[in-house]
Formats: sequence, structure tokens, C-alpha cells
Amino acid sequence: MAAVTTASEQRSAGARRGVSRQSVRRNLNGWLFASPWILGFILWTVGPMLASLWMAFTNWDLITTPTFVGAQNFTTMFADNLVWKSLQVTTIYALVSVPLQIVFGLALALLLNTNIRMLSFYRTAFYLPSVLSGVAVALLWRWLFSTEFGLFNAMLANIGIRGPSWLGDPQWALPSLILMSLWGVGAGTIIYLAGLQGIPTDLYEAAQVDGASSWTRLWNITLPMMTPVLFFQLVTGFIAALQVFTQAFIMTSGGPNNATLFYLLYIYRNAFEYFRMGYASALAWVLFIYILVLTLVVQRSSRYWVYYEGDDRKG
Repeated sequence: MAAVTTASEQRSAGARRGVSRQSVRRNLNGWLFASPWILGFILWTVGPMLASLWMAFTNWDLITTPTFVGAQNFTTMFADNLVWKSLQVTTIYALVSVPLQIVFGLALALLLNTNIRMLSFYRTAFYLPSVLSGVAVALLWRWLFSTEFGLFNAMLANIGIRGPSWLGDPQWALPSLILMSLWGVGAGTIIYLAGLQGIPTDLYEAAQVDGASSWTRLWNITLPMMTPVLFFQLVTGFIAALQVFTQAFIMTSGGPNNATLFYLLYIYRNAFEYFRMGYASALAWVLFIYILVLTLVVQRSSRYWVYYEGDDRKG
């Protein structure tokens, strides 16, 4: 009897060792598949971030040896008027452009969510502008905004209106770039459309039976069910808007009179025009903290307005 028990235990132990070896092999294969991404993340993201954190406490002109200056770069920011100006311009751009992109993108998705023909064509047509090169798009819109040859002023002239100097007037430069930001709403439209098509149809059918109007169905079914998608678009939209660079760099160079001096453009100037790499690194870390805090605030607020299916919250 003891011999039988011992043989059974040996077989069980052998089976466990076999399973353990298979588990280790699967884990090893998984790490091997993920290793290119992990290595790239360490080399091209974590490494540069740690290097910039060190440079933020130095004075370095890209040529001479960096010298440690402590928190001097950060204290200098408080007396730098262009830091506050660039933060103001960037924040205004984000606070206006992101809600506009959400509203227009969602409205366009609602139109496409009807039983229309050639839906795949319209999806592609609206998404296509978002995959074009940022430089090419900036050059295109610079022509559209041109006071002499621009399409916008030509259209206004046809109805007897003298068009403004879109990119040359400090009052119009930033609104022009905000208007340009609507060029890429097609990418968000595809995401909204996917969210709309994921809403259970029985909710709309039940609402129609109860006599709910289209506006009531939109307000009480569509928008609540779309809040997770809206939350995602809000967070990613703010992160992207606070890092806008190409439009101002190509179209206005931060002018006129610093009306389009975005924060990232000011970082670029300090790093590669003024060769103040330490100060530019400090500015970059302030931007990182600003984006992080704003993201956490939006995340914190989501508990009050984002609805997830199956959520039992009331009120």
C-alpha cells in the first residue's frame, strides 16, 4: 500500500514539475515577445526623461560641460513673462479647441449613425484628413488664411466682406489656429460612431414606446451611454492640445506679438535657438506636471458624470 502511495505521489510531483516548466516557458515566450517594446520604452522614453530631469538642474548650452545650478532654472520661470504668456495661450487653445472638437465630432457621428448609403466611404473621407502630415496640413491652412490668395478671404470678398488678416492680427491669430484644429475631428468621429453603435437598441425601443422624443432619447440615453467615450476623448484631447507645436511653428512662428506662442514652441526656442537646454528641460517638466495634474482633475471629476453600463450609482 505504501509503495502504491509513493508511486502516486511521484507521478503527481512529476506532473506538477511538467506544468511548472510549461508555465515558465510560456512566461519566457511572453517576455521575449514583449522585450522589443520594453527595451524601446526604456531607451527612448524612460532614459530621455531621466536625462532631462537631471538637465533641469543644470546650465548647459549643448557645447560646454553642464554645470549644476540647483533649482535656479525653476525659480527663473516665475520672473519669465514669456512662460506665463505661453501657458496662457496654450491653456486658452486647449479649453476652446477640445470642447469644439468633441461637439463637432459627436454631431458628425450622430449624422453618420443613421441608415445612410456608402457609410464606409464617409467614414474614410472624414478620417483621412487626420492621417495627413502635420507640416503639409499647416502649409495648406496657411494658404487658406492668406490675406492675398487665401480661400477664406476670397469667399468673404464675394459677399462684400473684407476679410481679416487671419495670421497677422494678434486678435485673429489664435482663433484661426483653433478653427484649424477642427480639421482633425474625423478621427474622433470614428470613435464616437463606434460608441453609438454599441448602445443597446432596446433602450431606444423602450423609450419610443413610452413616447420619448428624439431630444429626450438623445439627452437621457445617448449622452449618458456615450460618457465613457467622451471622457476618453476629453483626456486625450487635452493632452494633445497642451502639446501643440507644428501649427504655430510653421504658420506663425509664435507671432504676431506672441499671440500664438505655445508652451512647446517656447521650450523649442530655449533648447535649439537660445541653447539653454537646462532651462528648456525644466520647462518640459513643468509641462509634464501641468498635464498630469489636469488629467488627474478630469479623472477625479469622472465619478460625477461618467456612466458605465451596470453602474448602480444614483443621482
